[in-house]
Amino acid sequence: MNTTFFGELLQSIGDRGRALIDRARDRRTGETRSQDLIGECEDLLSTRGEASGVALARDILQRYAELTTGPRIAFFEALAEKFGPDEDKLKAAVAAWQEKPSDRTAADLQRAAEPRRQELLRRLNLAPGGTRALVHMREQLLDVLPRRDDLKPVDQDFVHLFASWFNRGFLVLRHIDWGTPALILEKIIRYEAVHEIRGFDDLRRRIDPPDRRCYAFFHPALVDEPLIFVEVALTRGIPDAIAPILIGKREPLDPAKTNTAVFYSISNCQKGLAGVSFGSFLIKQVVEEICREFPKLSTFVTLSPVPNFRKWLDAERADENSRILSAEDRAALTNLDVHGWYQVPKHRDPVKEPLLRAAAYYFLRARSKRGGPVDAVARFHLGNGARLEQIDWLGDVSEKGLAQSYGLMVNYLYDLDEIEKNHENYVAGGPVAASNQVSRILRPQLELVPVGG
Repeated sequence: MNTTFFGELLQSIGDRGRALIDRARDRRTGETRSQDLIGECEDLLSTRGEASGVALARDILQRYAELTTGPRIAFFEALAEKFGPDEDKLKAAVAAWQEKPSDRTAADLQRAAEPRRQELLRRLNLAPGGTRALVHMREQLLDVLPRRDDLKPVDQDFVHLFASWFNRGFLVLRHIDWGTPALILEKIIRYEAVHEIRGFDDLRRRIDPPDRRCYAFFHPALVDEPLIFVEVALTRGIPDAIAPILIGKREPLDPAKTNTAVFYSISNCQKGLAGVSFGSFLIKQVVEEICREFPKLSTFVTLSPVPNFRKWLDAERADENSRILSAEDRAALTNLDVHGWYQVPKHRDPVKEPLLRAAAYYFLRARSKRGGPVDAVARFHLGNGARLEQIDWLGDVSEKGLAQSYGLMVNYLYDLDEIEKNHENYVAGGPVAASNQVSRILRPQLELVPVGG
């Protein structure tokens, strides 16, 4: 209700400001700066009136939304080139601080160093629907960023502001069930990124039974837009495959007789918020919510995909000088090239041990150029304080699972007594937190192999 009232208030202020801007334009002759989108941005930064500022911000966002790809990129270029720090003010602030270092001159220097586009984005955010429009604007920026390093400073400003605007303190956790508005349920189906939801019947099987849960984070400025959601299965014991969880017809378990909460799908919904982390907060808060509802639950694990494993393993298989695979391993793994290998024992059985040994190395020893684990999902959960608990052979034999990881899945365990210690160890660059079960899989001689990507 408060959010709706605030939005209506901004709309009313914008309408009044719109009239002021239109009257000002009527008094101008010829081509005016405000007819140019960048000129309007300059006008917005120089505007002091609240009503005219809100109206101008709304006008800029509306005009931006009408741009095609070329003009849109030109707009981003202008943000990069014309809306950085004011160089004269920055030089003066640097000189003042050097002459007399103090809290005041340091604060002046910090203000002068801030790019002008940050204040521009703040003012655009005041427009009705401004937050939603800016998240979409950054999504479009991300589409061109891989080819345009010169636009990275613009993206960094978006991330800097979004990290504050989408601070955990503003997020609201909601339980998604069959009574949730259909508009939101449709978006859950659309945004599911790990295991496709095939329509409303499939969605109902995931959120309606007593042993299934779904939770999502929302932001007051994006009332009907989930930011991230997690699907949870209540089970007896740690599962080692996804098919029994997703199966259509099954007998639901009595939650009071379960002992494990399984986070089997975590999906980020807003591409424009990439790089703004919600996942760690989501998992920890969901654990708290589930514990309040089912205090007998004692184990909290994921059942996670391994999206980069096949690509990594194929590179090792193609390298005749691989330090990871022996000649015998490479020969056994040729069975992976046989169509339907996992369904035929004579092809499947020789693959299991060398593939699991390679997977253990992949998780425990392989490193990216930045020094972290190669696998993005591993970085997420290990960074949140989880422990690599179990490697699941043929955990996902769907077409997607085989294409990503030759069917491999893993369980990360969230031990509530060990989370903080594991997190600190991970941040300090220590060894991967892993169970003895996983550590024993690693071939002894690989313990001596130098760390590499």
